[in-house]
Amino acid sequence: MKKLLFVLSIVCLIGVQAQDKPVLIEDSTFIKAQDDAELFQEVSELDPQRAALLSAIFPGLGQAYNKQYWKVPLVWAGVLTFGHFIDYNNKVYHGLRNAALLNAQNPELNPYKSLITNESALIRNRDVFRRNRDMLIIVGSAFYILQIVDAHVSAHLEEFKLNDSLALGIEPSIQPTPLFSQAVGVSFVLKF
Repeated sequence: MKKLLFVLSIVCLIGVQAQDKPVLIEDSTFIKAQDDAELFQEVSELDPQRAALLSAIFPGLGQAYNKQYWKVPLVWAGVLTFGHFIDYNNKVYHGLRNAALLNAQNPELNPYKSLITNESALIRNRDVFRRNRDMLIIVGSAFYILQIVDAHVSAHLEEFKLNDSLALGIEPSIQPTPLFSQAVGVSFVLKF
């Protein structure tokens, strides 16, 4: 667990340091400094580094910073679901591990002797729950990193203005065929 926290903190620090140079965009403005050098000033009010940092400190906080409040319950549902199943698999794994150790010393003391009569089945089930726990830790960590990336990217994309006339529509379509008949279908129409 300490290694996981160390790796996540390194990833967060790299992500914060990776954006030192500002990127020139069309909607940016330039201001004159005292020594007549032009400085870049972003139009967006959201800071992508801050959104990523907030999301790394507390999952969902970066999404709330970006004013995407509908994502916060989704992030927390994912975090709580992964946490619950990691805890469940860990408890069952430790119970089966202790039962396998007791079964090796004295089979009469095994609390699972009525459920699992074979020692190889006990060990196999122990290994299954350990593998499930480890896989959930890996997938949960990927989910954690993904929600940090989502907050960072969403803060970057806030700068872009959307054209109100941009639309994607679904319309019925009638197309002529080579046999002098018509084919009826659906077409996707992009208007801009």
